[in-house]
Amino acid sequence: MAKIEREDNGKKGRFIIYENNEEAGEMTFTWAGKEKFIIDHTGVEEKFGGQGFAKQLVMAGVEYARENDLKIIPLCPYAKRRFEKDESIRDVLA
Repeated sequence: MAKIEREDNGKKGRFIIYENNEEAGEMTFTWAGKEKFIIDHTGVEEKFGGQGFAKQLVMAGVEYARENDLKIIPLCPYAKRRFEKDESIRDVLA
């Protein structure tokens, strides 16, 4: 089972997904003020491709935004497509 952790230094951060304690991918973000963050990049290591990890990373960001009353600006092409495809997560769109 993949595990996701969040790192944040107050300016930038990332959600990291691990599979068997190995870093499988990440989604990086930058804070835009106190109530919004920008998803800059979502990437999954090639050997972990096709397992839905990028989607899990975006969803982890969505959950974090919901829990903390935040909005997301998806500049990363992958995240942007996820928001276009999935109406159920648009409540956190900035």
